[in-house]
Amino acid sequence: MLIGPAPDSMRRVVIDKPYVPVPPRHGRLWPRLLSCCVPRLLRQHYGVTEVGCAGVEHLKASLRAGHGIILAPNHSRDEDPLVLGMLARAAGSPFFIMASWHLFTQRPTLAFLLPRAGAFSVYREGIDRAALHTAIDILEHAERPLVIFPEGHISRTNDRLNHLMEGIAVIARSAARKRARLEPPAKIVVHPVAIRYRFHGDVPAAVAAVLDQIESRLTWTPHRHLAPLERIRKVGEALLTLKELEHLGHPNPGLVADRLPRLMHAILAPLEDEWTGGNHDGTAYERVKRLRAAILPDLVKGDLSESERDRRWRDLANANLALQLAHYPPGYLSENSPAQRFLETLERFEEDLTDRVGKHGPISANVTVGDAIEVSPARDSHADPDPLLPEIKRQLEDLMGIQSPEVQE
Repeated sequence: MLIGPAPDSMRRVVIDKPYVPVPPRHGRLWPRLLSCCVPRLLRQHYGVTEVGCAGVEHLKASLRAGHGIILAPNHSRDEDPLVLGMLARAAGSPFFIMASWHLFTQRPTLAFLLPRAGAFSVYREGIDRAALHTAIDILEHAERPLVIFPEGHISRTNDRLNHLMEGIAVIARSAARKRARLEPPAKIVVHPVAIRYRFHGDVPAAVAAVLDQIESRLTWTPHRHLAPLERIRKVGEALLTLKELEHLGHPNPGLVADRLPRLMHAILAPLEDEWTGGNHDGTAYERVKRLRAAILPDLVKGDLSESERDRRWRDLANANLALQLAHYPPGYLSENSPAQRFLETLERFEEDLTDRVGKHGPISANVTVGDAIEVSPARDSHADPDPLLPEIKRQLEDLMGIQSPEVQE
């Protein structure tokens, strides 16, 4: 939390090269071959030793009916796409998946395998019409289900659903209009999919080991005499104070839950005043996305001075820090919280401090497919957001067994 990623890790996510859309490969041979590797990859890289699938009959019914299918999962961990590979095996159909373009630029092996596994790129820093057309075409022809993560990014909170992005509704409605013109008319449906993880190891030992590492990184003697929650709060407050000193010149008074949004706004507001005409509206993700869209184009062109390039990268890194701050939801961790939330919070600390997360297995994953939500080609133009989004959110939260933050006590 709050140290911020190294410049090199930031540049692996935000790419200063011209965007080249990567389409998916069609056909079923490669997905079938790659699906054989999924259990081993989950076990070796993420410690996921078991995946259970429920509600698969809902998906199979939509496949038999020939519907254009969107799968809308929550997105709490890096391994979610691989876990969905196990759902594909259970359903007897490979999936297409919309994935951030930066994943296709990191390693040649990934760039080769991702399209063959059914993934295609989406450019998150702007309007990607190629990705929209690809998604709509997939749904129109109903070749296989399309996975879209409506949160738009990894939350690392398995007991909280973030704001859902409008893109999934735009794609679904556009495809529904196209399918309505077929003879006979055909349907687009959305199946919310809940992915839930459970840690089966020694949670207190895993929490203590990560806390030892982080406290040592802060040059502290590990505070093993304190309760885990107290240690986590102490580390979090120390990291937050460091960032307040860097960006504000002084630590803020008050509770951490109040200080986080104040620091986030203090970082974003001056950037927005310069780059987006003072537009401070929206979620942290929406605000950062606007900033990236404004800052990146000239970086991509490559005709800036070295000092100006460095300045823009600093602005992008600061915007990303603000996004990190938003990933610590207030009230998520308390004395009565499930033990796994402690580990989730520490994994977020690990990621923000080191740009990587340790393997804390064994973990099981449970995937639950919800009922089909039929998508109408038309929508109420006065409704904001699109009514499809609250319905997806409601069903996802029901499947996840959680309450929306607005109604939690």
